[in-house]
Amino acid sequence: MTVARPRRLLFALSQWPSVQTAADRVARALELRRVQLQPAIAASRHEIVTAGDGTLSYYADLRASGRPLVLIHGVHAAASAYEMRPLFEAFRGKRKVYALDLPGFGFSARSARPYNVQTYVRSVEHLLRNVTMREPADVVALSLSSEYAARVAVDMPEMVRSLTLLSPTGFASPKRASMLEIVSRRMQPELPELAELLPSRLLYEALVSKPSLRMFLRRSFETRVDPELLSYAYKTSHQHGAHRAPLAFILGALFPAGDAKKTYAHVRVPSLVLYDQDPYTSFGELEPFVTSHPNYRALRVQHTRGLPQFDAPQQTIDALRSFYDELDAQHIRGVTSLSFGANRIVGSA
Repeated sequence: MTVARPRRLLFALSQWPSVQTAADRVARALELRRVQLQPAIAASRHEIVTAGDGTLSYYADLRASGRPLVLIHGVHAAASAYEMRPLFEAFRGKRKVYALDLPGFGFSARSARPYNVQTYVRSVEHLLRNVTMREPADVVALSLSSEYAARVAVDMPEMVRSLTLLSPTGFASPKRASMLEIVSRRMQPELPELAELLPSRLLYEALVSKPSLRMFLRRSFETRVDPELLSYAYKTSHQHGAHRAPLAFILGALFPAGDAKKTYAHVRVPSLVLYDQDPYTSFGELEPFVTSHPNYRALRVQHTRGLPQFDAPQQTIDALRSFYDELDAQHIRGVTSLSFGANRIVGSA
């Protein structure tokens, strides 16, 4: 079945007067359920006003000098910069640190407009061009955002010194990739209007109920679910317009088309992949990829399930510090490109 057929059915259903009345009542009821959103990170929050993507919000700690560290959270129904909070706290005061709320999440604009891959690539580019433009940044991205960060590193290599990819998408073998990922990479629909229809809104509300959020997060934790992350996930997913970007994700508009490894392969900067188990993706093609690309290193952070910065924070932080120390040492010696040599697949952090 093509995307057009269910879209026509949804629109036909939405035109019934009784459905329109119900949709209006549901919309009003949902507005009454909005909760106040506090900052995800106890740091100064800033905004970038863009021409086409609305206002972008980001957190910054600029007390220290040094190369900027840019943190990019993942993409799902209740995403926000809170996901990168453990890393922000670990590096603040030691170097300049930034954490972005991607479009449609956190304090960034959640307006009714198309949300697609380029929306998210541009948001990272905006941050690098307008905020960290004085020197190339070390960029850390989570899950699907790893693919956006990789595109930025390919398009703007002068603005990115290194990439760290936390449990990235794009390395699953064809038989292990999720159905959402497989279909999304083929279809690439842009259906912003579907996010406003009653069935879509009800689907979203079911996904972001407290029991549902707890269930999804439990799959991503080896240990117990972080209660503060769960609490913030509920709050950020119950803001005005919070349904739009997640529904674009569910409808398949936010996975880049084609084979993600082709984008990763064009990245020339030193890149570190931290991974273990992940209920939403897998890494069957990671080892052969890293073996054939000398600027990549893969490090397994054991006993984690997609959120190593929460499940194994010290191992994750130590891996990042070691990576950056190595890059700094190479810079002091005047080495312009880093190859990790033979030891690029490391058993554990």
